[in-house]
Amino acid sequence: MTTSFLPLLAFPDKLKALLATPGQTPLVIRTASSKLIRECLNELRAEAEKRLLRDGHGTGCAIFLSEGEDAIIRALFDFARLDVFKSGQLPLAVVAVGGYGRGTLAPGSDIDLLFLTPSIEDRRVGEVVEFLLYALWDARQKVGHATRTVSDCVRLAKTDNTIMTAVLEARFICGDSHLFSELQSQYRTGILQKEARRFVTEKLAERDQRHIKSGESRYAVEPDLKDGKGGLRDLHTLFWIAKFIFDANSPSQLAEKGAFSHDDLKRFQKAEDFLWAVRCHLHFIAKRGEDKLSFDRQGELAERMGYKAHGGLMREERFMKHYFLYAKEVGDLTRIFCASLEAQHLKEPRSLTRMIGKLMPRPREKSLGKAFAIDGLRLTISSDDVFAKDPVNLIRIFKVSASETLEIHPDALKRIRASLRLIDEGLRNNREANALFLSILTESNDPESILRLMNEAGVLGRFIPDFGKVVAMMQFNMYHHYTVDEHLIRTVGVLRQIETGTLSGDHPLSVKLFPTLTSRRALYVAALFHDIAKGRDEDHSIAGERIALAVCPRLGLDPAETETVAWLIRHHLLMSETAQMRDLNDFKTILDFTSIVQSPERLKLLLILTVADIRAVGPGVWNGWKGQLLRTLFAEAEPVLTGGHAASSRKDRVLAAQNEFLSKFPDWSDKRKQREAARHYDAYWLNVPLDQQLRHQALIDKAPARDVITEVRSDAFTAVTELTVYAPDHPRLLALITGACAAANANIIGAQIFTTTDGMALDTILLRREFKMDEDENRRGARVADTIARTLRGQLRLKDVLQNVPGLTERVKAFSVPPRVIIDNTSSNRQTVIEINGLDRVGLLQGLTEALFHLNLNIASAHVTTFGEKAVDVFYVTDLTGAKIENPTRHAQIEKRLMQVLAPETGTLKTGT
Repeated sequence: MTTSFLPLLAFPDKLKALLATPGQTPLVIRTASSKLIRECLNELRAEAEKRLLRDGHGTGCAIFLSEGEDAIIRALFDFARLDVFKSGQLPLAVVAVGGYGRGTLAPGSDIDLLFLTPSIEDRRVGEVVEFLLYALWDARQKVGHATRTVSDCVRLAKTDNTIMTAVLEARFICGDSHLFSELQSQYRTGILQKEARRFVTEKLAERDQRHIKSGESRYAVEPDLKDGKGGLRDLHTLFWIAKFIFDANSPSQLAEKGAFSHDDLKRFQKAEDFLWAVRCHLHFIAKRGEDKLSFDRQGELAERMGYKAHGGLMREERFMKHYFLYAKEVGDLTRIFCASLEAQHLKEPRSLTRMIGKLMPRPREKSLGKAFAIDGLRLTISSDDVFAKDPVNLIRIFKVSASETLEIHPDALKRIRASLRLIDEGLRNNREANALFLSILTESNDPESILRLMNEAGVLGRFIPDFGKVVAMMQFNMYHHYTVDEHLIRTVGVLRQIETGTLSGDHPLSVKLFPTLTSRRALYVAALFHDIAKGRDEDHSIAGERIALAVCPRLGLDPAETETVAWLIRHHLLMSETAQMRDLNDFKTILDFTSIVQSPERLKLLLILTVADIRAVGPGVWNGWKGQLLRTLFAEAEPVLTGGHAASSRKDRVLAAQNEFLSKFPDWSDKRKQREAARHYDAYWLNVPLDQQLRHQALIDKAPARDVITEVRSDAFTAVTELTVYAPDHPRLLALITGACAAANANIIGAQIFTTTDGMALDTILLRREFKMDEDENRRGARVADTIARTLRGQLRLKDVLQNVPGLTERVKAFSVPPRVIIDNTSSNRQTVIEINGLDRVGLLQGLTEALFHLNLNIASAHVTTFGEKAVDVFYVTDLTGAKIENPTRHAQIEKRLMQVLAPETGTLKTGT
């Protein structure tokens, strides 16, 4: 491919021209060579990028770059050997290993070289190797290298899996070809023929560890396309194992030797080409080696690869959907290949399968039916025409797998994929097939795993076509961690964990309520379908309600269950939004909420669905704060819906919370207990978890009189740093605290604001974590806390430090959130509610609170929430006389000022301090 590329053809002559001036030292020549290499590489990469943009062939781009690198190294080797050192023939072979050894190279990839020689002490060899390496390093290439004898390579490969893999991929570039042939021969006899089982076992274990490190799900919305699940490294692992076992040098040879069918080969090559295209584009964009598909890269990648917005999906979402579909293909190819290995007894079935096989009684033939059989402790089909004879078996096999706790054999999954066309309207309307599916969803011990397998096999999306539309669909925002289909399946999994009591520690109320439900089946169906209409032009809750009304009767739900599912989908965000974005101590909030819910059963269903939904969004999204808010909303709404017959009244709950708190201080006098119980208003006792109450008390106990004290806690799992401030209250306190956070470049993602009965403020601010290590994050948190304390004491002028606050980060700039200000006088009887939506950034909350202060508005309560890049801040306010804001002109003035704050280019940080 590179043989006709003129800069490469001219490169050897340009090197020789460096010798035109006699008497130059090798160092001078090497320095000049590096400049030529750099120029040639720049032209090579520019040509590769031009070809990639023109034809989109990723594998072709990677091969072109690899061949170009080969040509440069060959020319440099000959130049050093013949012209610089005049060594003539050398006992030295230059060999490509690692990814470069496969003959593919991304623009920002490292190159790994092995120098083979009979003697590493040979001076002539040493000076040529040194010239090559330093010339490449000086040209700013990242080069890994080793100089070894053939026997060293074979000896080390026997004890080091990494070296074994590197030698496996070795490819001759230039020099003494006999040395390379000797390496191949000794490797084949000393390694390939003796170490197959160990190599396969270690490579698959290495793959599993890599998945754990990069994130187990292949559907994380910012995947690592090299090391993530379903990425290039998984394809490479297949190829390494195949090359080791089948002695094949290309995917096409694998097909010829029976490891893959020719159809599977086409899938392999198509997936590889797509992943290489994405990786090469990403390196060209970043101008360096970068393999994470971060949000700020996805838009440009989509544009370069020709994706356009269509059918309710953004260009980024369409691009990433294709990425996830290819990741799914890689997973399917992995299963097929592992089946081939097992057939040759080179890989044992998964350890979990072996363990289950030992513990569980062998399934009776009657329970399996005539269509299925056991093969190596796994469920398989009794003949190739099982699905053609009875398409219901395409659903039944998953039901048997769930009921008998049997893993489905990869060969059976391969046949399932080949039979997907049999899932037609006839099967979708088959009563038995629907009953089996509903049983899988609502009666399995582990419905999440079975549904995920059905999804990856292609069955779920064919059987429920509306579900098929969200398969591999990402939502281009920072809130959701997984694709829509993966989120829905995880929601079902969390629901099952709540039902079994596994999550009783985190969700005691949900676990307690579950056995009392009368609409259990409806809840499971709603969990699977609640986001099924994502990616459409209309509101997904409304469209999802309509889908539920159509699909639920087909599944076998009665009219009452169908209505319940539709209602839950229509209102699945109601409880979360009310709990996090409204004042739960305002009775009007509770009346508005219960007017929609209308029954105690719906209240229980909605609570449990909300918990499962939030928990399934991704790691760190759920926290105890949200749990307490949801429990409080449930407790406030229950007596309204039961006509006053709740498990406990508000007064009883406040008293119970106080008693639980006071029980932790048995040495306190009665007078002290009364004083501490009276320190906080009811809202505090109802909305703050006990562990946080205890931390607050410890902070209060060591606080100087009428002074500022702060506390910092960080949590790596939730990626949140919690900052608590205890200080004398005054109207501008929140603006000063948020301004100090902005001055310290700390991004606020949540806030809990309380005032004590003795005139102190007890505010907890949640900050987005910046550092991975706790010690680094704690030091940062301490700096933020110090900035707040100095600001509140008047020792720091915010006006001076806020000028240096950075604007939007590149990551956040990738998103667009329409700014919106809603002024609402109907949601509260006492205050005006102002809801503000906009793109989150450092200093946004400070700008809003400062603006409200200068608008002469008193903040009665603040409810600060972020959903990824979207900030939703709600303030309950009054004018300076304590009245609502009723005047339309005043409304317009407030809206105009707050919209200015929301616009990054005009919402600059200002303060009078």
